[in-house]
Amino acid sequence: MKLVPLGDRVVLKQLEAEETTKSGIVLPGQAQEKPQQAQVIAVGPGGVVDGKEIKMEVKADDQVIYSKYAGTEVKLDGEEYIIVRQSDILAVVE
Repeated sequence: MKLVPLGDRVVLKQLEAEETTKSGIVLPGQAQEKPQQAQVIAVGPGGVVDGKEIKMEVKADDQVIYSKYAGTEVKLDGEEYIIVRQSDILAVVE
């Protein structure tokens, strides 16, 4: 199956959290903070959303930083994805 976002939505796949700190301390899964960095998997068409013209500024395979509490988590075929509005994406990592 494939996720196809609508409107100004973007499908993200969260990057893995670091398991060790810079000083070499290994963190258990519960102690790790979820990173706000993700890879763009799919991008909606944009268009007119809520009466405003939306131009999509990200594309598939971009690495982005998104708002901490943004989006909806979805599990599909054993993979976890996050669907966010483009306005919840703060920056593109180059």
